[in-house]
Amino acid sequence: MIEKYLLGTYTRRISKGVYQLELDTESKKLQNLQFVGSAIDPTYVAESSKKRIYAITKVKDDQDNVTGGFVEWDGTKDDFPLKPIASIHDQETSPAYISVDEDKQLVFTANYHAGTINSYKIGDDGAISKADRIMDKGTLGFRKEQQDGPHPHYINLTPEGRIVAVDLGVDKVFIYDLEDSGKLVPVSELQMQDGYGPRHIYFDAKKKVAYLVGELSSNVAVLDYDADKGVLSLRDIHSTIPDDWTEHNGAAAIRVSKDGRFVYVSNRGNNTIAVFSSDEKGNLSLIQRISTEGDFPRDFNMSDDESFVIALNQNSDNAVLYTRNSESGKLTMIQKDFMVPEGVSILRKH
Repeated sequence: MIEKYLLGTYTRRISKGVYQLELDTESKKLQNLQFVGSAIDPTYVAESSKKRIYAITKVKDDQDNVTGGFVEWDGTKDDFPLKPIASIHDQETSPAYISVDEDKQLVFTANYHAGTINSYKIGDDGAISKADRIMDKGTLGFRKEQQDGPHPHYINLTPEGRIVAVDLGVDKVFIYDLEDSGKLVPVSELQMQDGYGPRHIYFDAKKKVAYLVGELSSNVAVLDYDADKGVLSLRDIHSTIPDDWTEHNGAAAIRVSKDGRFVYVSNRGNNTIAVFSSDEKGNLSLIQRISTEGDFPRDFNMSDDESFVIALNQNSDNAVLYTRNSESGKLTMIQKDFMVPEGVSILRKH
């Protein structure tokens, strides 16, 4: 079987925008890298059930002034490169994350540099209109270089349909109610320890927990989640790197197996994926760290049946393919030299 994945990238050196790769599950290899569409630093992409593709980007005027937003493509056909059907650029800089609400036909962005989270309404014809914008608030963190202000890094739906926003700059996780119009209504805030640097979060509705990656602290936290109230609370914290690691590291992406038994976190610097087992209550135990066979792994993702994991190394321009043991949760590398330019994110296509 051939599975297709969308790849977000930086375009600082050799990348031209968004790409697509294929996973041949029978021959167990990555293949057929294709250029999907042109954009500046489209680090994250999202796709709706209508196969509309949304890619973060920015534009520059004649004076090199930058405005950020996203572009929308019709992805119903692999007629590459795709041409935009709509776009909006109303933010001070390029966002850091993008996600879609299928039911309400909304798109959300988290803008790391501007300190804002944003919602947009998508019309039946694909037209994009601004819905809401919120500036994150909180006490500045002690890591002044990275925590000099609000820096939201992630925004997406919770299992029950609220919005969660994760802010690295103020060490907070925000929960919002979401109106059909796209308006965000504050519900709760979780204040993490100073310098935790929240980056990404994943909810396990059955276990009533969430796993929060701390980029600056190289940790993953187990949070209890009361979905009725929309309130998170800290249970415990686990390191994603070895105790004797002294060089730079930034924890990045998180994925959880469908059965909830295993949690995976990438380490940029240590250049590994940390594998944790999760018991019936969501408590974590480290069971493996495996090299990403390259430099600065950002995102990674699982195949449809979760027999494979694909990881992207940004600085060494390579994708790595692993087989995954569904019983033990452990990974085994089987391909490491598939070229992907400046890879940042990987999304399974509908």
